Amino acid sequence: MLVDMKYAQIPIVGFVAASGTGKTTLLTQIIPILKQKSLRIGLIKHSHHDFEIDQPGKDSFRLREAGASAVMLVSQYRRALITELVTQQEPQLDDQLKQFDQSELDLILIEGFRAEIFPKIELHRSSLTHPLLYPNDPQIIAIATDVALEIPNYLTQLDLNQPEIVADFIQNYVMKNHE
Repeated sequence: MLVDMKYAQIPIVGFVAASGTGKTTLLTQIIPILKQKSLRIGLIKHSHHDFEIDQPGKDSFRLREAGASAVMLVSQYRRALITELVTQQEPQLDDQLKQFDQSELDLILIEGFRAEIFPKIELHRSSLTHPLLYPNDPQIIAIATDVALEIPNYLTQLDLNQPEIVADFIQNYVMKNHE
């Protein structure tokens, strides 16, 4: 499997699908399962929307609004780095991996970045009328779906409603392809 991410120091596996298919919901189910398997998980999520992670009126927000290009908020529990991006273009995953501290992680899960070259699991819900992505994306390694599909033999079909099976697939894929 071709991975075009020179800054990926550890395995990465992505989740791709149309908005509303349940990528975040599935990720919130499989992350605790992978954590129980002693995997340390990082996550990078792509958003097509402008967003704020700090709140108006808070010091970090006020300092960034005053003109600081980067603000790091740190406590004994967590750290958040807020960086204003100079160009308003779609971010590239490899650039984000370069900024992501991977030193204490075993796996990075990716939500989105569907046009980039790295291993992905496609989500498909029969109730939605979105076309399947795998015919146009050779980086898709599995399809998590709620119905049986006729798919090529090189793909693995997973039950979208059984997060344990998806987590097992990810763990096995990582062990098989990154040792």
